[in-house]
Amino acid sequence: MIKALINDLSVEVPEGTTILEAARQVQVRIPTLCKHRDLLPTAACGICIVRNKGGDKMIRACCTPLETGMEITTHDRDIVDVRRSTLELILSNHPNGCLTCGRNGECELQTLAADFNINQESIKRYVRDTPPDLSTNAIVIDFAKCIKCGRCIQVCQEMQNVWALSFLERGINTRMAPAGDITLAESPCVKCGQCSAHCPTGAIVEKDETAAVWEALHNPEKICVVQIAPSVRVTVGEAFGLPPGTNLTRKLYHALRRLGFSAVFDTNFSADVTIVEEASEFIERFAHKRGPLPLITSCCPSWTDHMEKRHWDFIDNFSTAKSPQQILGVLAKTYYAQKLGHDPAKIFMVSIMPCTAKKYELSRTEEMYASGFKDVDVALTTRELARMLKQSGIDFLALPDA
Repeated sequence: MIKALINDLSVEVPEGTTILEAARQVQVRIPTLCKHRDLLPTAACGICIVRNKGGDKMIRACCTPLETGMEITTHDRDIVDVRRSTLELILSNHPNGCLTCGRNGECELQTLAADFNINQESIKRYVRDTPPDLSTNAIVIDFAKCIKCGRCIQVCQEMQNVWALSFLERGINTRMAPAGDITLAESPCVKCGQCSAHCPTGAIVEKDETAAVWEALHNPEKICVVQIAPSVRVTVGEAFGLPPGTNLTRKLYHALRRLGFSAVFDTNFSADVTIVEEASEFIERFAHKRGPLPLITSCCPSWTDHMEKRHWDFIDNFSTAKSPQQILGVLAKTYYAQKLGHDPAKIFMVSIMPCTAKKYELSRTEEMYASGFKDVDVALTTRELARMLKQSGIDFLALPDA
């Protein structure tokens, strides 16, 4: 075990524990921008600097292991001044449009700027005029808001093994972009959304489609129905300050009806239908030799896109069954419409999904119009749903269970 002092507080941690991790054990929060709990440290931002007694330089807490006998100071006048100066430099390359940013109120850079009371510009602003990338219809990249932390590149290359994003150029001109400086749609991107989930600013966000849903809900000619994916019920609470994993299924049903949806469907049902379809297809292939094995699921559009781009020799092994999202869309505009006597052209199907790839799936191929109409009209992420609930004035946490 490693024994040391952090701000004169004794700490004992296993060998290999970083200063940043050790500090948390004695309730000391060292600010960071580039470090994410899912990712290895890169020390890119320089915000997490600390000082070791007797050392002649400041060290970065996110990537420096604590050693026996260290006496670490995490906050003094010099350290705070350097952190503030670093933040001011980052902000000098960042647009000043927080109020219209998709991460307003949830931006880590915005939070740190407030923590350090940076309320005026001390360095002349230089922001590269680069148009955003809207090519995928699922993810929006606003290059001007990138702070070059490298999170998106690390998660894309090392966790997802997709390699759609990289750093281009050098020095002050360094920028994040799809490899080869092409559009995201032209790149190997599979629209999984992990880059947007890890981005600390509004540089990479999901394409917001809440306006289209509001318009449909306010249109008396539309019959608005919604489906919710299994994970949404245990993730939406995080947007309202609840611990991750809090099950809000019944409140969510109530809230969606309050928003104006005529019916709330559970994607669990269509997932069961998918399982039955895939099982039937497996029997045909295995018992009757009517197709190659192994049978590979095609439920996830990111997975399917990845296989088509990287392992196209397995395309014939894909299941022909639709994803649960698409199956429920077809059922809503055929069986449900027929049972209730609705004109399927008037049904507006919204899906609440955990993944940006579900947006891309909606118009991926002509098979997504199997009902004779667009099977699912709009796919929203959990974040978009949370914004709609907040806009609506519904006191979500106070709602009784449906």
